[in-house]
Amino acid sequence: MAKPLAERLRPKTLDEFIGQKHLVGPGAVLRNMIESGRVSSFILWGPPGVGKTTLAQIIANKLETPFYTLSAVTSGVKDVRDVIERAKSNRFFSQASPILFIDEIHRFSKSQQDSLLGAVEHGTVTLIGATTENPSFEVIRPLLSRSQLYVLKSLEKDDLLELLQRAITTDTILKERRIELKETDAILRFSGGDARKLLNILELVVDAEPDGSVIITDGTVTERLQQNPLAYDKDGEMHYDIISAFIKSIRGSDPDGAVYWLARMVEGGEDPAFIARRLVISAAEDIGLANPNAILLANACFDTLMKIGWPEGRIVLAEATIYLATSAKSNSAYMAIDNAIATVRETGNLPVPLHLRNAPTKLMEQLGYGQDYKYAHSYQGNFVEQQFLPDDIKDRRFWEPQNNASENVLNDRMRRLWGKNPKDEI
Repeated sequence: MAKPLAERLRPKTLDEFIGQKHLVGPGAVLRNMIESGRVSSFILWGPPGVGKTTLAQIIANKLETPFYTLSAVTSGVKDVRDVIERAKSNRFFSQASPILFIDEIHRFSKSQQDSLLGAVEHGTVTLIGATTENPSFEVIRPLLSRSQLYVLKSLEKDDLLELLQRAITTDTILKERRIELKETDAILRFSGGDARKLLNILELVVDAEPDGSVIITDGTVTERLQQNPLAYDKDGEMHYDIISAFIKSIRGSDPDGAVYWLARMVEGGEDPAFIARRLVISAAEDIGLANPNAILLANACFDTLMKIGWPEGRIVLAEATIYLATSAKSNSAYMAIDNAIATVRETGNLPVPLHLRNAPTKLMEQLGYGQDYKYAHSYQGNFVEQQFLPDDIKDRRFWEPQNNASENVLNDRMRRLWGKNPKDEI
């Protein structure tokens, strides 16, 4: 049985590698490192199908050094230690350190990552980690500090078109089929910048046609994918599409839709911590001040999930999902911080008003630092009106309360305190 097209076309050298020019193009950092023969530990962060595993294999082939692979999904601490011991025994003074490639390193527990530290630090292995998640959240700081971080991007249109042409002209099976790429918008759109998905779709469409020539159009691609909605994606789970549908269902106050997409992720083997983290983000971004308890419950969901594990964790995720979906919605906090950031970028480092500055030294006190500051707790109701923004933007308004029960209370309080706020007229 023939290997899948994506495996048959997997690049063996950097010159065959498509995309990521900022890392492997002429003069780029990874290419220089590989060609010099001196590779230090690093982590590749990027979406699926952009070449993380392929790059690791190319490096191992180029350096002609032992190459070990671990999957964070199936490996434990014992597996890590066994690989490190084998690496020690296979290490020769004249040879580069064996490479340990860990796919989905974001799924490694803290103890698993801790077990790698000594080997990485002493050069027993050169670690190459691959992750689709932000390493700042998922990789322990000591390991992250001992590794370089390289960010891979989704493949661009020209990269995908180059890959399609290579597939139909060089693959031993496809080049016998006389394939014409009459239209490519649909196949590019459905691939989402994922090379593996692109090749899977191409193979699906070609296999569905009788022997002989194949004309690929937007219509044929759409039709084939509608007939085989799970055939072009690993485990039938379109990771980014499904998490998008999940969050949008919560934002749209549809608990049934939200729980359905949650079930799709649970059945597809999605990392529960990934789902819980998105719930915390949704609580802050989409529910916000309309129901401040939402972020507390989302955080409690995350903590409880870490304590009780799986499969009971699915119930905790479902409870938080339904609570967020049925909560009142507001993005006023999200909009407020983005508005404030935009103003900072527009106006630069405006000086802090003197009365808001600290005066830890006599000189600062003589210069007027902290003078005329009014301590709110010394006044009735723990409030006194004074200016808290730089002079140039003293009347700028960033938080715009939205019309819901919780924010109406907050807004009424602000009006009672500030009276007729001059910001209201802007």
